[in-house]
Amino acid sequence: MKAFAALIDRLAFTPGRNDKLRLLVAYLRDTPDPDRGYALAALTDGLPLRLPLRRILADLVERHVDPVLYRLSRDYVGDTAETVALLWPERESARPPEPPRLSEIVEMLLAASGAERPAIVGRMLDELDASGRWAFLKLIGGGFRIGVSARLARTALADMSGQPIEAIEEIWHGLAPPYRELFAWLEGNAPRPRITGAPVFRPMMLAHPIEEATLEGLDIGAHLVEWKWDGIRVQVARRGGVTRLYSRTGDDISAAFPDVLEGWSEDVVLDGELLVMREGEVAAFSELQQRLNRKIVRRADLASRPAHVRLYDALILEGEDLRGSALDERRRRLEAWHRASPPPRTDLSPVIAVGNLDEIDALWRQARDIGIEGLMLKTRASPYLAGRPRGHWWKLKRAPLTADCVLMYAQRGSGRRSSLYSDFTFGAWRVDASGARELVPVGKAYSGFTDEELGRLDRFIRAATRERFGPVRAVEPRLVLEIAFDDIQRSSRHKSGVAMRFPRIHRIRWDKPAEEADDLERLTALITGS
Repeated sequence: MKAFAALIDRLAFTPGRNDKLRLLVAYLRDTPDPDRGYALAALTDGLPLRLPLRRILADLVERHVDPVLYRLSRDYVGDTAETVALLWPERESARPPEPPRLSEIVEMLLAASGAERPAIVGRMLDELDASGRWAFLKLIGGGFRIGVSARLARTALADMSGQPIEAIEEIWHGLAPPYRELFAWLEGNAPRPRITGAPVFRPMMLAHPIEEATLEGLDIGAHLVEWKWDGIRVQVARRGGVTRLYSRTGDDISAAFPDVLEGWSEDVVLDGELLVMREGEVAAFSELQQRLNRKIVRRADLASRPAHVRLYDALILEGEDLRGSALDERRRRLEAWHRASPPPRTDLSPVIAVGNLDEIDALWRQARDIGIEGLMLKTRASPYLAGRPRGHWWKLKRAPLTADCVLMYAQRGSGRRSSLYSDFTFGAWRVDASGARELVPVGKAYSGFTDEELGRLDRFIRAATRERFGPVRAVEPRLVLEIAFDDIQRSSRHKSGVAMRFPRIHRIRWDKPAEEADDLERLTALITGS
């Protein structure tokens, strides 16, 4: 447990993605089985261990800490695990026992009954030091909030082994902790694990934002044009009678959207957009947000916010891998399959007939009027390639200008918002002198969200705080805000060299990894005359 606690502590205070990656690689390489497997599961939300931590801690803390002191401390710290770890009384023994291994703790809790677990939690809090207590509580609470995504943890596996991350992601969801067979393969001691029966995720193909000069040079006839729907990209995979829904980062989100997984009868892997639809009309993105990131979906949401998948592409149909085929052929096969056996909560994203740039411009203006985010232009001859290959797929987003930025700082508001963090500073990526990526502030926003969204943002900020500077909190760089703004100009007053005009939050991208936010080069390219 000591090594795991040291890892979590260092990750919490290491801001850079590449530095976090190096820490993860070193831990996974040097830590023996099964500890590293359970650590990997914990960091990727795959540990089958969930305790009613708030209730357990309320009972335990009451016996050791003054409740008023605890409440005041919890409000100031903003994190239950950190508060309890710091306030818990240290053992008086001159020679504290050697802390148990991570695997011993996990396996002990998994084997224990619900009635036995509170006593185990209390005993672990007694035996561990402050750092160990914090890591332990994060472990059993199911949320570390240290800026490490499941994708980053899988990337560490790829870096450790030299295997492509796409190969790891294709078998990831067919494996279970502590991943002994996975590590044996990655270290060259066994063949790649074979996954039978369970659906597997195939890395998805992503589009590039298109700039004016590129758009003007496109052969429109060589491209398939579709609407850019305002939802989130998903993959539906069915195999062996089981259907699952994956986000574009490979996270299994099936539990939150059971309604769209009903009625599938054939083994397929399909690419599409997850939406909320009522009577054939696409609801606002904020409606879909109410169902994202939930472990269990509420009946009320199933009834009031019915989910729907609008299909774009086919990766596997009728047992055939189509990823090497041209988009036109994949689309033809998808249309034929959907006509023959359409799952109930699906349809196809329509292909739009266009002949020139003027028609595309007219379509885009129409898209704004009917609440669609924009247009997609996909080369008809393009294969389905993992990642974001340049020159194949484009997304067209125009005025108001938008950019995906990363939340960096937050400050309390005033008036009725005086108790909430409602003033946000966000940044874009750039490469520093050493060649590493860093965030630089590009603007501030105070509007564009509902009261419910503000409450959720406030909770995130308190939990993700890294440092405090008076009334300002620096947060872990992992939340993407899609910012809309009227213009962008050069500015010598800002570290980034740019300043946005009238920035506001267009939407909160809880689903998007911070690593995929925009870089400063793209924002600079939007400056008029640049």
